[in-house]
Amino acid sequence: MARALELAARGCGQVSPSPLVGCVIVGRGGEVVGEGFYLYERVKHAEVLALEQAGERARGGTAYVSLEPHSHEGRTPPCSDALIRARVARVVAAIEDPNPLVNGRGFEHLRGAGVEVLKGVLACEAARLNEKYIHALRTGRPFVHLKLAASLDGRIATRTGDARWITGEEARVRVHQLRREYDAILVGAGTATKDDPLLTDRSGLARRRPLVRVLLDERLSLTPASKLARTAREAPVMVITAATADPTRVAALEECGVQIVAEASGGRNLRAVLESLARHSIQSVLVEGGANAAGAFLRAELVNKVSFFVAPLILGGDAVGAVGGVGALTIEEAVKLRDVEIERHGHDVEITGYI
Repeated sequence: MARALELAARGCGQVSPSPLVGCVIVGRGGEVVGEGFYLYERVKHAEVLALEQAGERARGGTAYVSLEPHSHEGRTPPCSDALIRARVARVVAAIEDPNPLVNGRGFEHLRGAGVEVLKGVLACEAARLNEKYIHALRTGRPFVHLKLAASLDGRIATRTGDARWITGEEARVRVHQLRREYDAILVGAGTATKDDPLLTDRSGLARRRPLVRVLLDERLSLTPASKLARTAREAPVMVITAATADPTRVAALEECGVQIVAEASGGRNLRAVLESLARHSIQSVLVEGGANAAGAFLRAELVNKVSFFVAPLILGGDAVGAVGGVGALTIEEAVKLRDVEIERHGHDVEITGYI
């Protein structure tokens, strides 16, 4: 199963809005006879690829799958049918697929055909691997990962607004790897105005869909001269603004290829923003700031995961704080993380955990 999860992870950035799936076929003698992992554009599912590699050696063997095989007709024929036709004796799955079209039906189909089914092996690891897919299906909203780069004293820019670069090159390489894992990246209007960022995925790694660059811009302050607008035809830009936005500004940005989404709240209702992104098939969002956007998402309790890249710098008390807005009154009220992991990138430290 660990190998199946390892194979599934190879599809990172290349399966959304589908799940990551890996499969290992073990023959009756205990030897691995087939392996496969899913890529959206390749169409064939992990189980089918592994069975094709195994051939007749799959008969009487065991299929280890990171996610429940589906039993309905979708983009591909049912994988459970393929496993049954191959005469595998047993299917070991990590977790059920929360997709209402699957959700236990795949297991029932296999058991009905006389295939032994065991589930729950490395379930926590499998759920973590597909956390974006599972969250989006269960809530109808994208998975939200807040990422910030800060100094030792929790500042994201100097008092003059200078923020390039707080972290070193190694940490910035890691951030682009992180961007590759997400469907969209989101910032507030303040960050777009001050930094004029590109917000692209420059990891150099394969991805199925371009990273959607989302801007919360109630007053529609983005200009056609900005990097976001000038590159909107190369990589999608979506601006969430008020329904009362200046039509002339809207037209100028749309002429550049920017997608304008008018919300009644102008983007202040973050739950509505996320639901709107979900309607655009966005399963996951990396929120990269600034301080006001970070504070707003945290106060709205819409953040699932947090990553702070902490640099060995001290910027001083009048520098810009990492999280804006009204903070906790007591330590007891502070936002707490669980399952914390710490990784070093050059001189910087990445601290990641779940709300």
